[in-house]
Amino acid sequence: MQIFNGKNTVNFMKLSLPAAIISTILVIGSFTTLAINQLNWGLDFTGGTQIEIGYQDTANLDTIREQLAASEFNDAVVQNFGSSKDVLIRLASREGVKPSELGDKAIAILKQADSSAEMRGSSYVSASVGEELTEQGGLAMLICLLCILVYVTMRFEWRFALGSVIALAHDVVITLGLFSILGLEFDLTVLAAVLAVIGYSLNDTIVVFDRIRENFRKIRNMEPTEIINTSLTQTLNRTTITSGTTLLVLFALFFLGGATIHGFATALLFGIFIGTYSSIYIASLVALKLGVSRDDLMPTVIEKEGADQDPIL
Repeated sequence: MQIFNGKNTVNFMKLSLPAAIISTILVIGSFTTLAINQLNWGLDFTGGTQIEIGYQDTANLDTIREQLAASEFNDAVVQNFGSSKDVLIRLASREGVKPSELGDKAIAILKQADSSAEMRGSSYVSASVGEELTEQGGLAMLICLLCILVYVTMRFEWRFALGSVIALAHDVVITLGLFSILGLEFDLTVLAAVLAVIGYSLNDTIVVFDRIRENFRKIRNMEPTEIINTSLTQTLNRTTITSGTTLLVLFALFFLGGATIHGFATALLFGIFIGTYSSIYIASLVALKLGVSRDDLMPTVIEKEGADQDPIL
């Protein structure tokens, strides 16, 4: 398979069919796991109680889980928070029981087992607030995609706009599918990461589209496929450097940032990877298949008044 096509231009579109097949499989798989497993909604969306507890010595998470499970808190989520001595506990809401009562009962159980246990903080989210946040989060992503559709249509052309929105929806669906199939907790920080992925992927797509439009106007002896390959090759260094430096920061957050932002870092790590891929293969491929041409991207010529009249000798 020929990957380079004259003057070291990478023949990206040569791999467009395998890329389209892979993306279709990933999107269908994501929808399937979302329908079967759904998302592991965090406390921000389901409602419940979250308490932060500090110990003098290193906390044994398994022991804490056993202590809570023995008192009917078998659904408690226990994890380290910041350090090995700090513990974050999430308790699902229960009918007829106030969230504050759940937190007080849990800390009493842990204090009975270890007197050094000290509550550092607590937060409560009602189930109704959680449902409202779920609706608003989905609405935020929908409005974001619609605004992008309008913006790209006005700046470029409707074929590019449709390609960018399909690419962004592709990124969001596959990222949500990852969280669903792995059972990772989806909370507000992850939602913020998904929105950030949309912005990052759009920025990458706009850079590619700018170069494609510029080359369509300058190069007249190339087919659309060749122009897109040339444009993608010209922006490859910028894409590699930008994505690489961003990933370095995200790897540091993923491994050193602690449990609080683990989901945030995971969503961004995967989202940037899939977003870079979609900017190359999904957005550009959709525009190409819709028949974008040089005539579609040429600026509108405004005739001056009197230009059609004979000049005065």
